[in-house]
Amino acid sequence: MNLIQLILQTDSSRVISVVIQDHQVVPNVEGVFAEHHTLSHHGQDPSRITQLMKIETALVSRFGDLLDQLKETGENGQSLLDNTTVLFGSNLGNANAHDPRNLPIFLAGSNYQHGRYIAHNKAQNTPLSNLFVSMLNNMGVETDAFATSNGQLD
Repeated sequence: MNLIQLILQTDSSRVISVVIQDHQVVPNVEGVFAEHHTLSHHGQDPSRITQLMKIETALVSRFGDLLDQLKETGENGQSLLDNTTVLFGSNLGNANAHDPRNLPIFLAGSNYQHGRYIAHNKAQNTPLSNLFVSMLNNMGVETDAFATSNGQLD
């Protein structure tokens, strides 16, 4: 995560994609003894869930550290975070069941309204691509649709 701030600050790239989970790798997190992917298919086993929670807590904490770094880095009279859109989340709402609905997504930076939790209708899931339409429009790339979107987020 520390490299992301440096890549943006030096304008080495303006698009960065990071995949965090890997197969057959036990994360270096205290109290974790199994690989992340295996733990995400916990089968309601309490010891696996406890380890998974430790991993996910560490990941969200590192994400918070990244946001702090971007806030503390100046760029053109603003913070680097003010000039960056950061999306953090998962492709599964429930990895144990491989359920791609109700995704946990964080959106930070740029000129979005922050400090909100938005829960959409769980039964009639809002397409994630609606968020991408909103992000594109926010960056000045005017569009009405992206992939399976049916509009942009309010």
